[in-house]
Amino acid sequence: MEDKTKRLIIKLIHRFPKKESALLPALSMIQKRNGHITEHDLEEIAKIMDLPEARVFSAASFYTMLSLKRIGKYHIQVCTNVVCSLLKGESLLKHLSEKLGVQEGEITQDGLFSIASVECLGSCGNAPAIQINMDHYEDMSIEKVDAMIEDIKKMEWQD
Repeated sequence: MEDKTKRLIIKLIHRFPKKESALLPALSMIQKRNGHITEHDLEEIAKIMDLPEARVFSAASFYTMLSLKRIGKYHIQVCTNVVCSLLKGESLLKHLSEKLGVQEGEITQDGLFSIASVECLGSCGNAPAIQINMDHYEDMSIEKVDAMIEDIKKMEWQD
């Protein structure tokens, strides 16, 4: 971890009455800067914040917006909890895997997409739900997912 990043984490700690309250903002900052959080990052954060490494790891591994593995520029998370699965969430995941040519946890060769199943995106009333990076989508279908993928590709090709 760079010294600049360590200084930013220390600065974050001083914003909160308890050091531990800065844990999620620190993890989010690392995620945003590097695209994912490494084991070394977790160790460094634990040292800086004087927390057990297990505590830092448990926070980093619990929240779906944080990733401990390298992910694509567009990380697609598909809810596979009971309600979403009953309303074809599993089919969406399988379709994405076939369409993008990657399995869960893998990244497309162009680095654009990665996919993952997640336990719950909190949208049981409008299932199935997916999330692309920090954007949340409900009432999804294969057609809607295909259109979104094509829109992203067009947007990327224009840049």
